Amino acid sequence: MKKLVAGVDIGGTYTTCALVDEFGKIYASDKFKTTDFTDFSLFVARIKDSIIELSGKLKEPHLPEVIGIGAPNGNYYTGEIEHAPNLIWKGKLPLAKELSNLFDGIKVIVTNDANAAAIGEMMYGGAKGMKNFVLVTLGTGLGSGIVIDGNIVYGHDGFAGELGHIRVVKERGRTCGCGRTGCLETYASATGLKRTALELMSQTEDPSKLRDTPASQLTSEDITLAANAGDLIARKTFTETGEILGEALANLVALISPEAIFLFGDLAKSGDLILEPTKKAMEHNLMPLWKNKIKLIISSIDSELAPILGASALAVKELQKKYAFFERRRVV
Repeated sequence: MKKLVAGVDIGGTYTTCALVDEFGKIYASDKFKTTDFTDFSLFVARIKDSIIELSGKLKEPHLPEVIGIGAPNGNYYTGEIEHAPNLIWKGKLPLAKELSNLFDGIKVIVTNDANAAAIGEMMYGGAKGMKNFVLVTLGTGLGSGIVIDGNIVYGHDGFAGELGHIRVVKERGRTCGCGRTGCLETYASATGLKRTALELMSQTEDPSKLRDTPASQLTSEDITLAANAGDLIARKTFTETGEILGEALANLVALISPEAIFLFGDLAKSGDLILEPTKKAMEHNLMPLWKNKIKLIISSIDSELAPILGASALAVKELQKKYAFFERRRVV
């Protein structure tokens, strides 16, 4: 019988559950609206019901041995979701404890979505075999999962790796959702890209296809399409975004010297439009010690599957540790 784990990806709008094996093969999955549950305990019970239902669809029905969960502000140490701004429940939410109790003690592991994505990249993507790398998620905001010596860096409290909240602009920096100004994610994210495009259009009367779209409806995909069609403002938007991101990555390299940095998420889908200016700026700002040594790579994992694969990879790693422990005892 195959050893399967459950992966759970909790988003502000939807939650996905899946049963996955150690090679990243998805055997069954289910998706439901996160926002349908104003009561957190009822939401946790819905996750339990989903996993039981998926387990019943297997040729040999059985519950997973470990459940891995990627969630906004998920804390690996406590198993709690802490003060997640894009979830409807507030405060500290004892996710792992409640779900484990519903399953009579099944191991439940929680981390944030960027860390889960980094683990997924390490197990199923381009970081296979790498021990030191960073995955940067370029979505609505900017997150990062930092891997050193094969392990995610969690810090003393479970929240290390908030690259999106390093301050990159001091004078009149953009207001960030965290309450500060000038944070990297206000510039290098899908949201930041849009803000840059709007600023550039307000500073000039140069023609641009982007002017045909109301500001409230403009998306990073619109800017990508325009840039690929040669739109000058759209292309300048990517250049300025890449310059800021590249300099921040050069600073990160000086701290941890990763083998590679992976870009993932909606903004990363623009490919060379974001990759080339970011790489150029990173190399320009690197010390000679690291020039042309650090790979900058677009993640190869399907962005639709990545969240659930990352969550399940978290559970697979825990399962591997469990069986490695029993193997060591057997040898002794």
